[in-house]
Amino acid sequence: MHFGKRRTRILAGVGMTAILLTSGTVFAASRIFAGPQGNGTGITSYDWKLTPAGKQLTLGDFPMGAAVSPNHKYMVVSNDGDGTQSLQVVDIATRKVVQTIPYYSPKALYLGVAFSPDGKKLYASSGGNNEIRVYSFRNGKMTEQSPIKLSIASRYPAGLSVSPDGKTLYVANNLSDSVASINLITGKVDKTAKVGHNPYTAFLSKDGNTLYVSNWGESSVTVLNAANMSVEKTIHVGLHPNAIAENPVTGMIYVSNSDSDTITVINPRNETVVHKVSLKPYRGALPGSTPDALTVSPDGRTLYVANADNNDIAVIGLKGEDMGVRGLIPTAWYPTGVFTSSNGKGLMVLNAKGLGAGPNTQGQYIGSMIKGTMSFIPVPDNGQLHRYTEKVKRNNHFNTGFIHEAEDKVGNFVRSVERRTTPIPRFVGEKSPIKHVIYIIKENRTYDQVFGDIKKGNGDPALTQFGANITPNIHKLANQFVLLDNTYTDAEISAQGHNWSTAAISNDYTEKNWMADYSGRGRGYDFEGTNKATYPKDGFLWNDAARAHVNYKDYGEFMSMKKSGTWAPNDPTIKNYDPNYPGWNLNISDLTRYNEWNKQFQQYVKNGKLPQLEIVRLPNDHTKGTTPGALTPQAYVAQNDKALGKIVDTVSHSKYWKSTAIFVIEDDSQNGLDHVDAHRTEALVISPYTQTGKVDSTFYDTASMLKTMEMILGMKPMTQFDAEATPMLGAFTNRPKFTPFNAVPETYPITKTNSANAPMASIAKKMNWSVADINSSDAMNKMLWKATKGNVPYPHVHHTDGSPDVVQTTPGKVG
Repeated sequence: MHFGKRRTRILAGVGMTAILLTSGTVFAASRIFAGPQGNGTGITSYDWKLTPAGKQLTLGDFPMGAAVSPNHKYMVVSNDGDGTQSLQVVDIATRKVVQTIPYYSPKALYLGVAFSPDGKKLYASSGGNNEIRVYSFRNGKMTEQSPIKLSIASRYPAGLSVSPDGKTLYVANNLSDSVASINLITGKVDKTAKVGHNPYTAFLSKDGNTLYVSNWGESSVTVLNAANMSVEKTIHVGLHPNAIAENPVTGMIYVSNSDSDTITVINPRNETVVHKVSLKPYRGALPGSTPDALTVSPDGRTLYVANADNNDIAVIGLKGEDMGVRGLIPTAWYPTGVFTSSNGKGLMVLNAKGLGAGPNTQGQYIGSMIKGTMSFIPVPDNGQLHRYTEKVKRNNHFNTGFIHEAEDKVGNFVRSVERRTTPIPRFVGEKSPIKHVIYIIKENRTYDQVFGDIKKGNGDPALTQFGANITPNIHKLANQFVLLDNTYTDAEISAQGHNWSTAAISNDYTEKNWMADYSGRGRGYDFEGTNKATYPKDGFLWNDAARAHVNYKDYGEFMSMKKSGTWAPNDPTIKNYDPNYPGWNLNISDLTRYNEWNKQFQQYVKNGKLPQLEIVRLPNDHTKGTTPGALTPQAYVAQNDKALGKIVDTVSHSKYWKSTAIFVIEDDSQNGLDHVDAHRTEALVISPYTQTGKVDSTFYDTASMLKTMEMILGMKPMTQFDAEATPMLGAFTNRPKFTPFNAVPETYPITKTNSANAPMASIAKKMNWSVADINSSDAMNKMLWKATKGNVPYPHVHHTDGSPDVVQTTPGKVG
């Protein structure tokens, strides 16, 4: 899919948000914030605009699966998010939700929804509950009946299909690498067959003879005889296939490949691949479109594909050999389903993340505050499709006109001024005085939670929990170098966050599976390199460095402890790491981590072999909440602050200071409140070339930080997100100040522990801290608030369905 030749750029986006002056100050041309914009549009954490086509209906938490009733009057949606999960019945004619059945953890739903052929029965997968929920369905109303229990051989039911005679239900078992057929008369599993890794859906051909199973954790589709469940063939498709659809006229099978950005076309006569359709938005585009749902028009002439990460629907013509993308329709954030009306004149689209988060000043948890939506879109004619396509290109910064605008209107100014104001290379091969990058990844704090007390920034001190009295070094760094007060993490939580922080993307498997783990619905933490289903197509930062012949060293990221007590990578492609540097373990001090890092750093000072890229994990600002006997939250954060200060102090007093930049960001911002957007975070860029004392309010994100590091080191971007991100030019100057940073002593006792009667201690002591984010983050946020704010009441949210309400206000400066 190409819409004209795309000019290579590094500075695209700069002209849209900021103009750089020779002093290093950044003046925002127009202040842009992430989140719902109050006019039916939104802006993602990575600064892509959301302008969904059609009429919008608010749904529940992360709509992921749905089915249209046989009479086409209703759609039943499965909301499978972190908060209250639910089945919702939508009246298609009135565009209203007419029934909601909520499920509170540990009760669960997961992806699969299917009607019986007569429309009188409905089936829904329950994920970690290991059962199929069964409902009678009449006049738009579900009545729940006894579920179908599954055995251990059928773990974690996902996608579903019902046979044409209504007697058999087919279930993809996501965690047992199998597919099962269930006799709907007896309610028992009839047969089970092994398939590939982490199967997503079980799709039954229209004639009921052939079953196709997409193996989400690899690159294949398993083809089975539906009658006897024997495997007939395994077809290689693209990376991490998910949804499957059939052409109602020709019988062709279409498979969306989420990490290859392609559609595989299978001829069912001989079960061979006959075509592959690229969904790349422009020539040479990197991964990042993420197709995850598809449907075919009733006349068989058009395939509609939901590109989850591009926030659009690709319209693909199916006439003859000339099969290709005709245009794009804009959606809200992360579309997960697309359906056609009975006459083919309308589309219905599920959008898992709606218009984004916005402020969470009333105590909302980022993992469950984002409400999904449904878009009702008339199928566009050619003219409207062209206009929609242009809008998508502008929204995502893919538009050639935008590139010309950015370069022609301010580009000459930027190019002429940039030579005097920034040491960041404009293109690969250009030299930079910065030769070394140290990238430090921390855990879970918002901007207001830490920097809200800095008066010169856009902060709300009422939300500050770890201010200058707890984090003197971080505050000194922000004031001595550059304060970034409009920077966002691209993740909601750590399972996504460590992928975003190291790969500039969180793939479809990660996006759709973290919620069940975090909400206690029977799924484990198989992220941070422990399951290859989470690996993006072009890998991670260490793979990118290796491709560019940039030497690197990993300290604690994607690491697990071995029985010997040393640490080893979860991803075997990490070749250069310190086996003595601890990864996630809150029982180990960040000062111990500093000491191990410093031991090697001093060796590099002696031998002159400091790696060009160091990736350093400093996780202890996560804290153990108010667990009795553990460090207090303030002590944990103060310890983390001291360790960071010592790293910067050490580097700045070494021979490497003149040629080093230190980048610091949280992997996510899930455990705090923020008056701008729940994704906004504490971030730092520390170098002689950022020692300005200025405030940079440019819209940056995780991908911006990765892009800037890549530009410095001569590495190529990994995905569409770092390729299109705004580089952090506004943070830099070409007038370096080589004054070293002198760390300051802690101002809070870093050995202070929680008492037995600490706030919410009875809850905290039951929590498991051995794995990142396995505990209730909502409870964590409340205990952190009580521990740090004393008698100040926790901001209150009115509950109507057991989950937090979304409070959509216009973010802006406090006071």
